[in-house]
Amino acid sequence: MKKLGFSLLVALVALGSLIIPQNANAAKHDEATRGEFVQKVVTALNLETGDGTSITFKDVDKQLAPYVEAAVKAGLVHGRSATVFDTNGSLTREQAFVIAARASKTDKKYPMTLLDRFKDKRDFGASLRPEMAKSIGLGLMKGYADHTARPKQAVMKNETRAIVNRLVKVSQQNPGTPDTDDATVALRVLGTTDLHMNLVNYDYYQDKEVQDYGLAKVGVLIDQARSEVANTLLFDNGDLIQGTPLGTYEVSVDPLKKGDVHPSFAAMQALDYDVMSLGNHEFNYGLDYLDQVIETAGFPVINANVYDAKTGKNRYTPYVMLDKQVTDTKGAKHNLKIGVIGVVAPGILRWDGALLEGKVTVEDAADSVEKFLPEVQKQGADIVFVIAHSGIGDEHHEKNKDDVTWQISAMDGVDGVLTGHNHALFPGDFEDTKNANQVQGTLNGTPVVMPGKFGSHLGLLDYELKLKDGKWTIVSGKGSLRQVDKDSTEVHQGVMDAVKKSHEGTLDYVRTPVSKTTADITSYFALVKDDPSIQIVNNAQKAYVEEQIKGTEYANLPVLSVGAPFKAGGRYGSDYYTDIPAGDIAIKNMADLYVFDNTMTALVMTGADVKEWLEMSGGQFNQIDPSKSGEQDVLNPNYRSYLFDVIDGVTYEYDVTQPNKYDTAGKVVNKDANRVKNLQFNGKPIDLDQKFVVVTNNYRASGEFPGVRDAIDSIAYEYENREAIVDYMKANNPLDPSADNNWSIQPVPGAKVIFETSEKGKKYIGDDARIKYIAPTKDGYAKYELK
Repeated sequence: MKKLGFSLLVALVALGSLIIPQNANAAKHDEATRGEFVQKVVTALNLETGDGTSITFKDVDKQLAPYVEAAVKAGLVHGRSATVFDTNGSLTREQAFVIAARASKTDKKYPMTLLDRFKDKRDFGASLRPEMAKSIGLGLMKGYADHTARPKQAVMKNETRAIVNRLVKVSQQNPGTPDTDDATVALRVLGTTDLHMNLVNYDYYQDKEVQDYGLAKVGVLIDQARSEVANTLLFDNGDLIQGTPLGTYEVSVDPLKKGDVHPSFAAMQALDYDVMSLGNHEFNYGLDYLDQVIETAGFPVINANVYDAKTGKNRYTPYVMLDKQVTDTKGAKHNLKIGVIGVVAPGILRWDGALLEGKVTVEDAADSVEKFLPEVQKQGADIVFVIAHSGIGDEHHEKNKDDVTWQISAMDGVDGVLTGHNHALFPGDFEDTKNANQVQGTLNGTPVVMPGKFGSHLGLLDYELKLKDGKWTIVSGKGSLRQVDKDSTEVHQGVMDAVKKSHEGTLDYVRTPVSKTTADITSYFALVKDDPSIQIVNNAQKAYVEEQIKGTEYANLPVLSVGAPFKAGGRYGSDYYTDIPAGDIAIKNMADLYVFDNTMTALVMTGADVKEWLEMSGGQFNQIDPSKSGEQDVLNPNYRSYLFDVIDGVTYEYDVTQPNKYDTAGKVVNKDANRVKNLQFNGKPIDLDQKFVVVTNNYRASGEFPGVRDAIDSIAYEYENREAIVDYMKANNPLDPSADNNWSIQPVPGAKVIFETSEKGKKYIGDDARIKYIAPTKDGYAKYELK
């Protein structure tokens, strides 16, 4: 006997009134039949099945009889008559989706206006329209690209699986009916993170609409998730105001005026966010700008571990107490006090030190939660959440470590965590992390969600709470994720309307032509050989600083320039590469060449510092064993491409048979390692004592890279690296995008050295005899050999 959970059975009993009318046409070969559909639904929902002997239908065979019997008992369908079930009759889309809607575990009523999105809404049966609105609201029914629903169209066999899968997913995601007579409260906390100004579902770098990310896409999920549970909250985890040309446009082209609301907050107000915590990229434009933006939020923006350097007091509101009226399962109203603490990775002082040094101090994120937790509890919090712009981390806690969600989740009194910063998924990723439960979405028993990046996912923290003796207890808690619908063009119109002006202004901004290029500019091979996309950046930076240092004490020092392949696949996917065709270059292409809103910084350092900087960059490569047979991957997947700095103005080679000297944090792991070979300046071995002016960006200049941290002096310019690139291209029109090949990886005789990059890269190999295409791998990547 197969058993259905109590809550599902209760929901399905309500289906007794549904009778599917007979279709006059015989079922075609590719149409799903009534019998097939019933069998799939009963099986997927795990309905209790018997031997089928209680039914009186003469047209149901013995194999199908148990499923039809179970469906009839549950009230899913009736026969055409007492003796005819019409096993081979076909279902319309409308009938199938009404079944799915009634089988869902929610009594929530949905507005009939949901039907307005379809041009053929008049084709919906009048009596079935409430159920069809529910089906749309729950995400069970998807329309077609031409904005039709086609309710009278027969359901095809290949559609039944998708319908049933959606039904099962909705049934699992909706909190079930309590198994006791005690009233409980279902509370759902929704969360977003690392939106990076992806408010509209638009790729400004490629100048095209996308469907797999954007707050406007997440907004659809938010409305759906709210409709399923009466009591909800909505949080954001920061890294909001920087990341796309829309962010740059708001800073430099159309800055905030008195009375303006920053578009990111206008969009969030359209979705009724309850609270936001600051991310590290909120500090990219300095404290004054951040203050100006926060003033427009319209809801609490919090942070507990950033302090004013002069006063020693919290620079921002450390936590917030939310008074939430909730409804229990018996309809009674209650007041719930919810405490929310926000923290950010302490690395902001490294990443934006030029803007923050001397103005703020930052405490350990986990320690800060521990500090304010008793205060929040003392104020009567019934449940406490932490919004941590801090990665998952592990059980090992070092002071001021950036990724400490593991420690926060282990604290007694923390009931849930919205995390981010890693641009990853939880549950989903971090399978090897200690005490991580991927099924329940918990870390150390605490519900935790990390909903990806750019608005690709929505995080859900679902709880069942019980009030006993005046105190709330958590009966159950679970973390889960929902991905935006890549196959739908539906967006949240409120978000779109809120950012319409800024979005259109950004489009005009990024489409402005600045130059022409005589050849394609790509970054498919930027990790294995000198690359035009980096060469252009380095040339532009060098030209800018050479002009700036004229007449200064550094005027006679040689200038070197540093760039990195920001767009080189990795965790962002096989489409995340610079790919600019020959011809006109617009400002949107500048963003494609240089992703971040960094500003120019020059460092004065010695030749010895330059060498150590390059040794750090050499961590990009795995160590190759010349005596080993078989393929060896030369690229270290754990080394971010933006850490692989290329220094122009010197020539050098990498010996990948040597181990790397530094780890990704810049700590020495192999003291005597020497990967950088033949380092020369002006055709001669570099003088380790000679001084250079080395151009980079504010992010790298304030970091802990070897060489960088020993710089003699630093010169900060309030000028964006992108603007320098624009200036360079205007001055060099047309532009010849060729690399000067100042660095290379030494060949390893006898070893088969391979690497992965996008499949699209194969057409750009050209006459390079060192690179050979082998075969596609997965997700748009391909394997290549480096000879």
